Amino acid sequence: MIPEEAAKLIGKSDAPRVYEVEKGAIKRYADAVGDRNPLYWDEEYAHNSRYGSIIAPPGFFGWPIQWTGAAPFFIPDSVGNLALEAMSKAGYPYILDGGAESEFMLPVRAGDILISSSKLAEMFERESKGNKLVFCILENTFTNQNGAVAFKVRQTIICR
Repeated sequence: MIPEEAAKLIGKSDAPRVYEVEKGAIKRYADAVGDRNPLYWDEEYAHNSRYGSIIAPPGFFGWPIQWTGAAPFFIPDSVGNLALEAMSKAGYPYILDGGAESEFMLPVRAGDILISSSKLAEMFERESKGNKLVFCILENTFTNQNGAVAFKVRQTIICR
């Protein structure tokens, strides 16, 4: 059974977060993950491509405009962290990253401003090897400065 304190958070969203996508950051990210695609590095190549400019590798969403001192997905008062705290208090102290699915709609370009909206979409219980597990599904939508959805990330966190 899903604890009441956690269940109250289902459907709740975080305050929007704003990210700036900067050309240098795109290049550094591509370098860090070892991706030599010229769309991320070479301005002339990217300019002559169908995109018309440097684009970001899939999964790169820029850097928060207002730094909170925490990694972008691990903000202390976020709905996801509040749900995990409620689960821990209810006797589910162990968490496991169940993976993330990404859906890309538009390329993210240098100069874009992305607005991220995260919500606790659902929670459900399963049993495995005699243990009760609660699956928390977080949905994060990234919209660009034109109001168009650039990509969505659906993350699963498993509590035991």
